Amino acid sequence: MTTYQIACNIATTDSSAKLGLEIWLDNRSLWSSDHITEPTTLTFDIEEDEADHELQFVMKNKSSDHTKIDENNNIISDARLIISQLAFDEIALGQILIDLSTYTHNFNGTQDTIIDKFYGEMGCNGTVSLKFSTPIYLWLLENM
Repeated sequence: MTTYQIACNIATTDSSAKLGLEIWLDNRSLWSSDHITEPTTLTFDIEEDEADHELQFVMKNKSSDHTKIDENNNIISDARLIISQLAFDEIALGQILIDLSTYTHNFNGTQDTIIDKFYGEMGCNGTVSLKFSTPIYLWLLENM
């Protein structure tokens, strides 16, 4: 069976904040951490088939203590997770990730759930989803 590789970099803006992250593919856990403390490069080898798939990044453990707000209600500092260099078989997704992914969250329980754009940073507990299909090279060609 043919395989392809999914790779990405994970980092945090505040290593003291116990922000966690899970990575899922088609409801199957690929990786999980309860506390991102340092930049990490992850790679996963996936068997290729002819099917639709969903890659998900799930941020967890964020609390109001991880966001500092001044007396004028301006955010002074905020703990966030950064997902960068997402690539399929060493081909960086770049703009494809921005165009095709969604970020579902509810502002850590303070507002209604929304489906937002994802620009590389997760500041709220929630899920970034990217739907794609295989064969991966055909999907890449159709979306570049």
